Amino acid sequence: MKTIAIGSLFVLLAIVAGVTATNPAFADHATASVSLPAGSSVPGCEETNECYIPHEVTIDVGGEVTWSNDDTAAHTVTGGSANDGPSGVFDSSLFMAGATFSHKFDTAGTYPYFCMVHPWMEGVVVVQEAGAEEAMDEHEGEMMNMEGDATATGMLSDGTKVSIWTSVPTKGEMMEINVEFEGAEHVNHDIKVTQNGNTVLNDMGAHHHDGKGAHMTKALSSSDPVDITITFQGYGVDDPKTGPIGEVVKFSKVVPEFGTIAMMILAVAIISIVAVTAKSRVIPRF
Repeated sequence: MKTIAIGSLFVLLAIVAGVTATNPAFADHATASVSLPAGSSVPGCEETNECYIPHEVTIDVGGEVTWSNDDTAAHTVTGGSANDGPSGVFDSSLFMAGATFSHKFDTAGTYPYFCMVHPWMEGVVVVQEAGAEEAMDEHEGEMMNMEGDATATGMLSDGTKVSIWTSVPTKGEMMEINVEFEGAEHVNHDIKVTQNGNTVLNDMGAHHHDGKGAHMTKALSSSDPVDITITFQGYGVDDPKTGPIGEVVKFSKVVPEFGTIAMMILAVAIISIVAVTAKSRVIPRF
């Protein structure tokens, strides 16, 4: 009869493990585009990090970034910083208005860069570990279960509810973040995730036709909570897009709680163990 009680305990542990497990969905970032906007040759764009737009991009190892000079002045895209000088990793040399420059990144890391002609212009390229590409499995394209209570919710000024469901932040593992714009279609947004001030995800220009999407951070350096910033970029496929474009929804110190459904299943499992134990007159040792 002791076997029954011990077996029930293993069932309980399996149920809890099953409830808390998630199916990862990995996002590929093979390419990224950056604009050098009109007016960036004049000081001031650095105050809003808009000398290179977007200021920071994320790609996978082996990915390529293309910069387009949309200003009227000539610029450079030079690895390094104005304070420390060129890093030697990449350099466009001087390229004129209307021209482009591309560079392929083969090593994971964070690569700051600047303009040699206009040193207030600064940007960042984050290159993810190659493991993000190789981790696809039979659950490719699946999102974690978005039923039940969300990890956190917010709202746009037009009344659209913004909810997120996340996995637990775990050192050495990627964190899954699913976003839903309730009742909306063809949603465009940016999402940035930081942990202890370090950027672990910066997905610009995401588009979800049904208002739901999955995002994946790079491997986390700790199990500390994360901060999530979602910038709404409008409804629609073609320009001009509609809605409260530019509005920001922030979620601070995000850690998913043990959900209501999980607690109900846990309670049922515990009751079952108590019932079996009482019948067998065996008290399991936890």
